[in-house]
Amino acid sequence: MKTNVIVGASAVGSAVASLLAERGENVRLVTRRGGGPTHPLIERIAANAADADRLSTIAEGAAALFNCASPAYDRWLIDWPPISAAILKAAERSGAVLATHATLYPYGPGSGVMSEATPLAATHPKLRMRGEMWQEALALHRAGRIRATEIRASDHIQPQSLVSLAMFRPMLAGKRVKSPVPVDVPRTWTSTGDAARLLSTVAADKRAWGRAWHVPSHEPMTARELLTRFAKANGLPEPKITVIPWGLVWTVGIFVPMVRELRATRYQFTDPFIMDSRIARETFGMEPEPLETALRDAARMLE
Repeated sequence: MKTNVIVGASAVGSAVASLLAERGENVRLVTRRGGGPTHPLIERIAANAADADRLSTIAEGAAALFNCASPAYDRWLIDWPPISAAILKAAERSGAVLATHATLYPYGPGSGVMSEATPLAATHPKLRMRGEMWQEALALHRAGRIRATEIRASDHIQPQSLVSLAMFRPMLAGKRVKSPVPVDVPRTWTSTGDAARLLSTVAADKRAWGRAWHVPSHEPMTARELLTRFAKANGLPEPKITVIPWGLVWTVGIFVPMVRELRATRYQFTDPFIMDSRIARETFGMEPEPLETALRDAARMLE
């Protein structure tokens, strides 16, 4: 029976763990506190993902090592380097295929419609970091020291994302949405279920190794349109939305680290932020799950 190691019980990490377990594969799910979904085939392990020796031991005999770690966003520059280094070392020592769940941040502002061929041109340290992590993994792959692949997704529809926490949750409570970002610019939205399906696919398909892939996602729409669809899918009233003035958001960020981080990614909401996922669709025959299904799932996960 195939064994997989997943680092991180993020929304995508948990979805991958459940998906693989339901397929009958063993899963070792590594988190700092040993949390995550429960299933007879999921072994939840409490460990520090930055401990290369411990992670290497856990990964022994694994077919795939999934990097679904999700450090606090305001600690990326501190936490990601040791975690990434440990995961690369564990992949090299164990021989497991390294499959990473990543973002569109490395492309940076002004990239237009983003495809896998778009240059990783971000200059902000936090945005550039994820691109540098991939370049390091790719260099090891090309040197024959590991086998690596990566998927990139836009903002997720389900929990642990800005749209679910700041917008869907107030709607479910019957409250007005107070958005810290503009809501009338088109952008791509990705379902965590689709990210999990693609990540599990690329880890097991040799055609996917040595390159990055964009998760099949829904057609671009504005946040306002997405909130309207969320209301209809879940039998809620038409959303009432107030966009918080940027000056106020900036000021709050002086005192709240997570709000301050919006400064680096605001461009994703002020300009079209659109991802082309045709290559993954055509290569693996994948299409995104129905939007209404993802929106109902998002509501269920927030209950």
